[in-house]
Amino acid sequence: MIMENTTTMSGFFLMGFSDIRELQILHALLFLAVYLLTLVGNLIIIIITTVDQHLQAPMYYFLKHLSFLDLSFISVTVPQSIDNSLMDDGYISHSQCILQVFFFTSLSWSEMAILTVMSYDRYAAICSPLHYEVTMNPSMCQWAVIAVWLSGSICGILYTTTTFSITFCKAKIIHQFFCDIPQLLKLSCSNDYLGVIGVVAFIFVMAFSCFTSIIFSYIHIFSTVLRIPSAEGRSKAFSTCLPHLFVVSFYVSTGAFAFLKPTSDSQTAVDLLISIFYTVIPPTLNPIVYSLRNEAMKEAFRKLLLDVQFTRKKTFLSFC
Repeated sequence: MIMENTTTMSGFFLMGFSDIRELQILHALLFLAVYLLTLVGNLIIIIITTVDQHLQAPMYYFLKHLSFLDLSFISVTVPQSIDNSLMDDGYISHSQCILQVFFFTSLSWSEMAILTVMSYDRYAAICSPLHYEVTMNPSMCQWAVIAVWLSGSICGILYTTTTFSITFCKAKIIHQFFCDIPQLLKLSCSNDYLGVIGVVAFIFVMAFSCFTSIIFSYIHIFSTVLRIPSAEGRSKAFSTCLPHLFVVSFYVSTGAFAFLKPTSDSQTAVDLLISIFYTVIPPTLNPIVYSLRNEAMKEAFRKLLLDVQFTRKKTFLSFC
C-alpha cells in the first residue's frame, strides 16, 4: 500500500528505524533522552559564556555560537523523527522536507565555518599573542559570526532551490529518518539534478578550503606549542586546542564519509548508524568535550550551580 501511494502523494515517506512498534517506541525514547541531554548541555554553555565575566574572550564567544548552532542543528531532524516514531507515521509534507533540507544544509555549513573561525582564533592566540587583542577585537569577532550565519544561509538557499527544482517521479520513499539529500536525488527520474551537483561541487570546494585552513592553523599551533619551554605552558595551550581539534576531526570525517559513500536503494543499519554519527552525536558530544579539559568552563559551571542552589534556598526561606 505504501509503494502504491508514495509516487503520487505530495510529501515523502521516511522509513525510520523499524516497523516493529516496540522498537519505534524505544527509538523515540532514546532520541528524546539524547535530545534533552543536548539541549541542557548546550544551553548551559550558552548561559555561562553569556553571564560569566571571566568567559568573555573571543574563544568563548565563538563557543557560544557553536553551541547555538548545535542546539539548532539537532532540532532540525530529531524532534521530527521522535514524532514519526511515536505516531507510527513516517509521512513528512513537501514543505516540511524543504525546510528540513534548508536548515540542515545551512547549519551544517555554518558549523564548518565557525570551526574554521575558532581554529584561526587559537592560531592568533598561540602563534601571535602580542597582536591577539588587535586581531581578534570585538568588531572582528562580530563580523566573523555574521559571515558564518550569512554564508550558511546562502548555501542553504542554493542547495534547497536546486534540490527541489528536480522532478520526483519515483516512489517518494526516503531510506532515512530525515530528508537526506542524497536519498532525495535518487528519486529523480532524469538528469535534472545537474544543478545540485554544481552546488555540491561549490560547497565541497569551500569546505575543503576551510579544512585546509584548519590543518595549516594546527600545524603552526603545534610547532609553536612544542617550543614552549615549560610543561605547564604546553599543557595549558593543548587544553584549549585538543577539544577543538577532536570536534573538527569527528565532524569532518563522519560528514565526508556519509556524503561520499554510494547511497543504497534499501535501508541498512550501517546507513542509519552513520547518519546518527553526523547528525546526532556531534551536537551531543561538543558540550562535554569543550568542558572536560577547560578549567575555566568547569569553574563557571560550579559557580552557576552554587548560584542556583543559593537562589533556591533564599526563595525557600522567603516562602517559609
